[in-house]
Amino acid sequence: MTQSTAAALRDMPLDERFGFGKNWLSYIELLDEPRIARAEQSLREMLGEDSLEGLTFLDIGCGSGLFSLAARRLGAAVTGMDFDPNSVRAAELLREKWFPDDDNWTIRQGSVLDEEMMSDLGEFDIVYSWGVLHHTGQMWMAIDSASKRVKSGGKFFIAIYNDQGRISRNWLTTKQKYNKASDFRKRVMIYRHLAQFWWKTVIRDVFKFGSPTHTWRNYQSERGMDVYHDMVDWIGGYPFEVAKPEEITDFCLQRGLALTRMKTCGGGLGCNEFVFRK
Repeated sequence: MTQSTAAALRDMPLDERFGFGKNWLSYIELLDEPRIARAEQSLREMLGEDSLEGLTFLDIGCGSGLFSLAARRLGAAVTGMDFDPNSVRAAELLREKWFPDDDNWTIRQGSVLDEEMMSDLGEFDIVYSWGVLHHTGQMWMAIDSASKRVKSGGKFFIAIYNDQGRISRNWLTTKQKYNKASDFRKRVMIYRHLAQFWWKTVIRDVFKFGSPTHTWRNYQSERGMDVYHDMVDWIGGYPFEVAKPEEITDFCLQRGLALTRMKTCGGGLGCNEFVFRK
């Protein structure tokens, strides 16, 4: 991506980007205790911490606010931020429901590419950004900016879309088409891709579990998320950049971050997850 293209994506008006926040406002209506518990467990597993008591947690691109909520329930003092005002509102609604009038959970609107704002936030024991930094229009700058908010001895937990070469370039085209499509055409694209990705799973579930919806109903076990909203997020998510695992690890190593845990998607579609220590 050229510098001029990246700058254009970074400065893209909200109404030309995919509406992540609108999707997450819809998702939080489904949020229940099992989903929240699974989100908590995914943080424990990747961070290697049973509790976040006494730690500070920065959630960059907090989206629905689910993982800010999970971190807060694990004991962390949480700062959530998102570029999309609807995502900020979604997180605020969760805070109002689960931690009303809580001084240890703050939420603000802002961009990880805003150097002055990021500097004003200070440093944190844990900086978390799952599936976000590749949607900024300037991924490497975003990773660099986020990494600077990690305290010495702290952890940096990010997830970045895997680079599949030609397949990733095709997905970029799909995402661009989706964001230019009518509402009707968007729905057609969503359901077509759901069918494409799920037909084998449905057949397997019928024979293995006697129910075509077994995996769908238990999908929250992955990270407390939801199939439909994840698919909308995936098809629509633009700007969109990707990276190979070694590119992420090398980039962070150059910034004084040592890899402590990595979970890849096996070279396929999805995000590779990384936890670094500074």
